[in-house]
Amino acid sequence: MAQIMQTEVLREIGKAPSVERIKADLTKLVGFETRHTLSDTTSETEGIGAARRWLKKEFENISETCGGCLEVFYVRDYVGGENRIPEPVEIVNVIAIQRGTADPNRFVMMSGDIDSRVSSVMDGESVSPGANDNASGVAGVLEAARVLTEYEFEGSIMYALLSGEEQGLFGGQILAEYAKEQGWDIKGVINNDMIGNIQGINGVIDNTTARVFSEGTRAVETEREARIRRFTGGEVDSPSRNLARYIDKMADLYIRNLDVMMIYRLDRFGRGGHHRPFNDAGFPGVRIMETNEDYNRQHQDLKTEDGVEYGDVLSEVEFDFVAKLTGLNAVTMAAMSWAPSPPANVEISGAVRPSTTLSWKALDPSENPQLAGYKIYWRLTDSNQWEKSVFVPADVTEHTLENIVIDNYYFGVASVSKDGFESPVVFPGPAGSFGD
Repeated sequence: MAQIMQTEVLREIGKAPSVERIKADLTKLVGFETRHTLSDTTSETEGIGAARRWLKKEFENISETCGGCLEVFYVRDYVGGENRIPEPVEIVNVIAIQRGTADPNRFVMMSGDIDSRVSSVMDGESVSPGANDNASGVAGVLEAARVLTEYEFEGSIMYALLSGEEQGLFGGQILAEYAKEQGWDIKGVINNDMIGNIQGINGVIDNTTARVFSEGTRAVETEREARIRRFTGGEVDSPSRNLARYIDKMADLYIRNLDVMMIYRLDRFGRGGHHRPFNDAGFPGVRIMETNEDYNRQHQDLKTEDGVEYGDVLSEVEFDFVAKLTGLNAVTMAAMSWAPSPPANVEISGAVRPSTTLSWKALDPSENPQLAGYKIYWRLTDSNQWEKSVFVPADVTEHTLENIVIDNYYFGVASVSKDGFESPVVFPGPAGSFGD
C-alpha cells in the first residue's frame, strides 16, 4: 500500500506544474527589458533590481498561501576587479527555504539564474529578454515552490534564484560560501539553465528528452583520495553522478514521455553553469537543460540578418516543456526530501573472496524517523544505471552479498523510508560520499 501511495503522490507532483503560471512568470521576467548584472537596480520596472525585488515578493506570496512555510531572504555580496565586473557591484541572490520537519539542516536545492545578456557581455543597457536563458529556469523554480509547498517533508528544500552567472558564476560562489558558513548539509543542487527550447540549431525538434550534466570525480578530491579511487573505482560514481542517475530514474518512473540523457561531463563542452561553484565547494550538483540548443537564441542582440532572427525572445519558449522539466525537478526534490538521508561512511571489502561486504554508519533516528532500512545496489561496471538490489532492515549496518565477486561489479547503498522513498545511491569510499 505504501509503495502505491508513493507512486501516486509523485505522479501527481510530476504533472502539477501549471503551464499558465509558468507563461505568466516568463512574460513578467521578460518585461523587465534586461536583467543584466550591471543593469539598473533602482527602477521599479526595468533592470535586475526590479526583477529580484519582484521575485522575492513572489516567494513571499507563495509563503503566505502556505501559512508562512517559506523563509525568504537575500544572500548578497559585492564583486569587483573582475574582467566582467571591473567596478564593485552587489550580487544579490533570492532564496526561499522550506524547512524539513525532522532534518531541517539537510537540503536539496533547485536553482535558476536571474541575469540575462546580449552579444556583449558588458552591455547592461540594451534590451535583453533572456526568455529561455534563463527566465525559463527562474519560472521553473517559482512553480516548483508553488507545487511543493502544498506538502511537508522530513528534509528541507531550497529554492535559489542566483545572479551574476553570465559575468562569472558569482551568485553561485557567494551562495556556496554562505552555505558552508551556515553549516548547511546540501545533498543535491539541481541547476536549471535553459529548460524551454525544443528546436535545435541542428534542425531537431524534440520535446521528449532532456540532458543532465554531472561531474565524474569530485572537484575537491585529494591526492590520497585519488590514489584510493585508482584501485577501487569511482570515476563515474561521484555523488553528482549518482544524483544524475536518481533524476534519470525519477523521469522514467514519474514523468510521462520524457527520457533523460545523462551526459558524463561537468557541463557542455568547454562551457560552464551555476552548479559548478557548488561542486567546487564539495556539494553534489548537476545541470538540467534542454537537449537541442539554438545558438542564434543565446547571448545575441535582437536583430535579423540574412533572413535569420537572433535573440532570446519569449515567442521561442515552449511553455509545456518548461512545465515538464519543472515537474522532473519537483518529483526529484520531493522524493529526496521524503527519503532518509543518504547513508554515510559507506565502505566495501571482498578482495580475493567469493563475496562482497558493504557497511555504513547507522542514520540518526531523530533526524530520520521515516527510515525503514537500506538497499544494497550493484551493477555491471559498464552499465549506466543501478540494476540489482537487496533490502535490509534499519537495524542492519553491514551486509554480505554471497557469491557476488567484488571485481565484477560496482556497488552502493541507499536509504529507504517506510513509504518506499529512496535516497540517491552512495558509492563506497570518498569517491561517492554525500557527506556525513
